[in-house]
Amino acid sequence: MSAPDLDALVDGIRAGQRAMAARAITLVESRRADHRAAARELLARLAEHAPPTPAVRVGISGVPGVGKSTFIETLGTHLTARGHRVGVLAVDPSSVRTGGSVLGDKTRMPALSVDPNAFIRPSPSAGTLGGVAAATSQAMSVLEGAGYDVVLVETVGVGQSEITVAGMVDTFLFLTLARTGDQLQGIKKGILEIADVIAVNKADAEGAGGVDREVEARAAARELAGAMRMVRGPQEWAPPVVTCSGLTGTGVDDVWERVLAHRDHLGRDGLLAKRAQQQLDFTWTLVRDQLDERLRRSPGVAALRDELAADVLSGRLSAPAAADRILAAYDADPRD
Repeated sequence: MSAPDLDALVDGIRAGQRAMAARAITLVESRRADHRAAARELLARLAEHAPPTPAVRVGISGVPGVGKSTFIETLGTHLTARGHRVGVLAVDPSSVRTGGSVLGDKTRMPALSVDPNAFIRPSPSAGTLGGVAAATSQAMSVLEGAGYDVVLVETVGVGQSEITVAGMVDTFLFLTLARTGDQLQGIKKGILEIADVIAVNKADAEGAGGVDREVEARAAARELAGAMRMVRGPQEWAPPVVTCSGLTGTGVDDVWERVLAHRDHLGRDGLLAKRAQQQLDFTWTLVRDQLDERLRRSPGVAALRDELAADVLSGRLSAPAAADRILAAYDADPRD
């Protein structure tokens, strides 16, 4: 990507041009030093003209096979039909070996991908949570600047990335499935602790063996509601547990109303305070990311990297001792 024309980018984004929004997100995802500087200026200029009402930011996660993409497409088309402009940031898992990723979310959302009032951006996670936090947080700001009043962030899967995404959105929606036996099997307590709304998906037609999945989903919802009371305890906001079907659209509007109810519960002051805290947390994320980059570029570290790797692999040097030598080499590098 060549040096960006920031004036053209800002004007295009504020005019709602999807191509300019895409170029801006590519810019904020770049790890080049000059691109990072340009991205900072771009975001600062967009912030000067931020919309008076912040966009609704929703993180969406779920167990494998829960149907996140189908649900998001149904929800997204439901919202655009109501006059909303919807941006979707789908964090795509990258190979930790090659860095490659599938980036197939547009193929899983065929209707939403051609909707003129929607924007879908699959972004590789590059195997790092810091990459998710930096790129996704800034991409949300770009979409808000482009006039998208709803931003949905689909996460990689159940794991630490959910904690990261929950720390950058207003409401965290957790999708799950009705299961035979223990309905809570496979759901981590940590996910229940951060969920603001829970929806049991695929509450539609009969499943295998003639099982009524709608009845099964309602039973799972009751069990999850009980689990939430044990996990959360008495508090001001009790995360609702509802049923829906992303395939048929049944209950999707109810899920959205619960998301809005959580936003109303936060109130304007609460929302601003939450976002301010998120920006502070994001600050330290960026600091850690920059320190990691500087460590990797350090000449002193590069000079002993191969030797240390051989010593650790052979057992001649322990990991703590190797870490101490790396840090000592970094600290000894000349500074401007």
